[in-house]
Amino acid sequence: MQYDSVFDKWHEECGVFGIYDTTLPVMSYAYWGLFALQHRGQESAGIAISDGTHIELVKGMGLVTEAIKELPPLKGYIAGGHVRYSTTGSNNPRNIQPLVIHYQGGDMAVAHNGNLTNAYALRKELEDKGSIFQTTMDSEVIVSLIARSKAASTEDRIIEAVNRVEGAFSLVITTNTKLIGVRDANGFRPLCLGKTANGYVISSESCALDAIKATFVRDIKPGEMVIIDENGVRSRFIKEEALLPQQSLCIFEYIYFARSDSNIDGQNVYAARINMGRELARETKYDADLVMSIPDSGTAAALGYSRESGIPFGEGLVKNRYMGRTFIKPDQSERDLAVRMKLNAVPDVVRGKRIVLVDDSIVRGTTSGIIVRMLKEAGAKEVYMCVSSPAIEYPCHYGIDTSVRKELIAATHSVEQIREYIGADKLHYLSREGLCRAIEALEERELCFACFDGHYAVEVPKEEEEGGKYVLED
Repeated sequence: MQYDSVFDKWHEECGVFGIYDTTLPVMSYAYWGLFALQHRGQESAGIAISDGTHIELVKGMGLVTEAIKELPPLKGYIAGGHVRYSTTGSNNPRNIQPLVIHYQGGDMAVAHNGNLTNAYALRKELEDKGSIFQTTMDSEVIVSLIARSKAASTEDRIIEAVNRVEGAFSLVITTNTKLIGVRDANGFRPLCLGKTANGYVISSESCALDAIKATFVRDIKPGEMVIIDENGVRSRFIKEEALLPQQSLCIFEYIYFARSDSNIDGQNVYAARINMGRELARETKYDADLVMSIPDSGTAAALGYSRESGIPFGEGLVKNRYMGRTFIKPDQSERDLAVRMKLNAVPDVVRGKRIVLVDDSIVRGTTSGIIVRMLKEAGAKEVYMCVSSPAIEYPCHYGIDTSVRKELIAATHSVEQIREYIGADKLHYLSREGLCRAIEALEERELCFACFDGHYAVEVPKEEEEGGKYVLED
């Protein structure tokens, strides 16, 4: 399930969650936290729990409710969890996280969100020195580096390890007695700190804190390590702050990946998406009868477009919410049917209307044309496609499972050619300037736009340039 060929969407990356609390049933709380982060990964899930002496692991394939059908009676006060969508390494049971190791420093469980750009080179180096790998994930490279470190403390081992890796990583690490969170120096992926009545929580997104009634404390800074133990919470940086690079948070967290009720680095996701729709309306000024979205990815931006333009919002497409995950990989002849299994037009809503249709992105363009045609068959007079992001022309190498560049339609076609291909009467992509205005809490220099302009904050090795998901499989 590399890519949703039915909905033409990039998949989310992964979600990590950890809790330290001596008064709560942390296994249950970790389960609820992962459930709130389910949108970030649907391939597998796992929870590691420590009682202060040993770490036990429960894990399985599928959604959280499938992977962990019944919570085992494990006692402990520290738990770290993970929901996975694979960006390096295939989808199989051996690649389920957290990864648990037993080494001279004790027990450790590592959960990783992101993608390491130098994983191939590091793994080859480690294998040449005798390391044995049980998975095909880049995350195991981090685990191996920690285990091989000669540093005196666990924290120093982790810092030594993460200073050797490059790319994106937000980590939740469970040891026998500590819960540790680490965010890479560029801050590609989100990570935040929360507070329970008697403990602390680390999570990919703040929505998981709300789910367990924890209080949001702050975002973990790029390059910061947060350590939680019996003495409370403290932080260190993985390198001198003066040596940290400029933050490069993935722009797609706001466009599509994060849950809309989350706050990331000071910006509410829902508000950003509403603003994207407002900016689209200001840029297009289309004369239309109805604004609607491709549910659910374009809904907030469509509402913003409607509010700014004064054109009424309507639900002209109904989504089958019981469709579940898409395991089929249809060819072009089957894709039309597959899309219609997920979406259906409402003729009484769209008939005779000039429609502004809002979505968050167009990746390969395989689905947009089917939806435009579906609306016109239902009686729509004209369809004006509005995309709440700039055109995607380059792959992401920092934790999103993306297509190789030649498969991205905007890399090989002009906007007019794409419009003709999908059959829309008009097509507009949100400008970079409009997108930056929509994300009010961050400056443009604090965001990663590599999928739009090809300017990668961390160098991408040649073996990863055309997609590195299976680079460790051999």
